[in-house]
Amino acid sequence: MAVTGRFVALLAVAVVPVVLLGSGWGGVAWVGLVVLAAAVDLVLAADLTRVRVERRMPRLTRRDASAEGTLVLANDGRRVLRAVVRDMWEPSAGHAPRRIPLTVPAGERRTARMRFTPFRRGRRTTAGVALRAAGPLGLAARQRVLPAPAELVVTPPFRSRRHLPSRLVRLRELDGETTLQLRGQGTEFDSLRDYVRGDDVRSIDWRATARRQDLVVRTWRPERDRRVVVVVDAGRAGAGRVDDEPRLDTAIETALLVGALAAAAGDRVDLVVLDDAVRGRVHNATRADVVQRFGEELATAEPELRPTDWAAVPGIVDAVTTQRALVVLATSLDSVGASGDLLAVLPVLARRHAVVVTAVEDPLVVAMATDGRTGREGSDGAGAALPFGGTRRDGDAVYRRAAAERTLLDAEGVADVARRAGVEVVRGLPEDVPPRTADAYLRAKAAGRL
Repeated sequence: MAVTGRFVALLAVAVVPVVLLGSGWGGVAWVGLVVLAAAVDLVLAADLTRVRVERRMPRLTRRDASAEGTLVLANDGRRVLRAVVRDMWEPSAGHAPRRIPLTVPAGERRTARMRFTPFRRGRRTTAGVALRAAGPLGLAARQRVLPAPAELVVTPPFRSRRHLPSRLVRLRELDGETTLQLRGQGTEFDSLRDYVRGDDVRSIDWRATARRQDLVVRTWRPERDRRVVVVVDAGRAGAGRVDDEPRLDTAIETALLVGALAAAAGDRVDLVVLDDAVRGRVHNATRADVVQRFGEELATAEPELRPTDWAAVPGIVDAVTTQRALVVLATSLDSVGASGDLLAVLPVLARRHAVVVTAVEDPLVVAMATDGRTGREGSDGAGAALPFGGTRRDGDAVYRRAAAERTLLDAEGVADVARRAGVEVVRGLPEDVPPRTADAYLRAKAAGRL
């Protein structure tokens, strides 16, 4: 049972007879009358045990995008249902409106529409629907939670999708679908055509030339049906925050962009989410479903404060394919101590596969290394004098800049070790890493390393 604001307002009116009559009996009588009216109102309210709820909504939506859902209330009772409906979603589901007034005549159905704009990826759930049915006087109401469980899978936003069209154009250029002044050399024979000035003389097919009595060259295209394995680091390296987001989010954007591009090129793409164990896997994603399957698997990926089991990666890749593949390790390179396990595995992977490792730079650290002025200053804008000249504020800036440069040098040193192992390292700010990794994939296709 619940009382409404109207009931409280009527109770407050009891002050009037007390003041006018100078006696409390008038107020008591008024309160009794209001309570009796509320009891009658509660009896006349709709029976919530005779109400059914049906739900219609999508199963998937992207973070920061909008999706629509509906609730259908069926009133099987004999009284009019005057209800306020509250769907009990998690706040991060971003559903609106939160409370929906609805009037359902006896024996009829009504629909309530909601819009979802989730601001966190993952699985958002609801336990049920809370109903508050008021009586005809609007003084009291019945309350009940009707079971109507549902789940909404919020996939990553895929902000790097804007880089996909330009990379697809370059992919078509590699396939020879666009005329180029400089023709790339693929690795898979395509066809024969007449010689054109500027063609590489090493591409001339002398046997075909002898048969046709005219110069003929071979054309090549990048091989299709290759294997691309994207390993997303969900360990403690992915838990570090950059630009108010965990590094894992950059790895997710990288996996989505590379997966969509590789599937469009006709390659088979696999995804592995790894910390100290395999937390998720997508096998043989195709062009039609790669974004959906990757997004659904990565929706629930959360960084854990556990060391990533990099020693298991060669075995994981061998279980996917025995052929040469492009292995993308979406992680971050920091100090030698933090990246030691990864560096030990890279030579083993590079002997059999083309390997790309991502390294995410913190914009704050880059800014500190550039000017050293990032940080708090005194409230009066001045600093204490230092013995060697200048102010304490200047000294703090020097120390911050030195620490930032030391951090960047450590990361560059680790990247150099990885490169000497035969690995391509992609470094950059969070928004730059996904497109640069896609470019690394295109370079591997053009050079025949995949």
